Amino acid sequence: MFGLAGKRAVVTGASRGIGRHAAIALAKAGASIAGTYFTDAEGGAATQRAIEALGGRCVMVRGDVSLSETHTQLIDAATAEWGGVDIWVNNAARLLVRPVLEMTDEAWLGLMGSNLNSYFYGCRAAARQMVAQGGGGKIINVTSVVDVQPIANMSAYVTAKGGVVGLTKQLALELGPLGITVNAIAPGATDTPLNIEAYTPEVRRAYNERIALGRIADPDEIADTIVFLASDASRYITGHELLVDGGLVLNGTMGHKLS
Repeated sequence: MFGLAGKRAVVTGASRGIGRHAAIALAKAGASIAGTYFTDAEGGAATQRAIEALGGRCVMVRGDVSLSETHTQLIDAATAEWGGVDIWVNNAARLLVRPVLEMTDEAWLGLMGSNLNSYFYGCRAAARQMVAQGGGGKIINVTSVVDVQPIANMSAYVTAKGGVVGLTKQLALELGPLGITVNAIAPGATDTPLNIEAYTPEVRRAYNERIALGRIADPDEIADTIVFLASDASRYITGHELLVDGGLVLNGTMGHKLS
């Protein structure tokens, strides 16, 4: 039920963090992988080596996901190598922690380009290819629990992630009759290079206190959930945002005095 043998998957931002772990996890399940990297060429090569060491197949494409042509290049690469696309994971993103009073137009638009526009471009490219092939497919958008539990000084990041949730639900309606499911996965606090600077010791301590399971997630724990959404085990799930946060958003504990 969870096997992906013969499936062809695209993962954006596959050079590090959740993207790398997702690409490797999908390959372990049997999928062939086409991934992207932008500035981290060695990271992209490391992901490819890891997949090939497992006996899997992988091709990496360099490109800026905020440009629609990058997604066209990905489709071309995947169809040239594997003949089509069955699974598309929009993952590439940037983090911006900045008060709204200090937000510039350039910073806002740059964040939207990578964190929202790119997801639209990816969904559109994937859907067009899947419809042309026939047989449906799976689109998975990586969001964040911040759209459920916002964090101060992240107005652009939170807005983009919320927009991706809206896009996910809308496309689930449009593409469902065509056999394509569209879902989102919302990681909570996760140890990735994206968060390495933002997670100060104080932030880590706060997360460990707030998360019901008492610890920050490992990227593998997010990647395994992506495999579930990519597999036939999730075949009747669409338009859903699955929180994978260890119970972070459940905890409203403020230390009230016992009575």
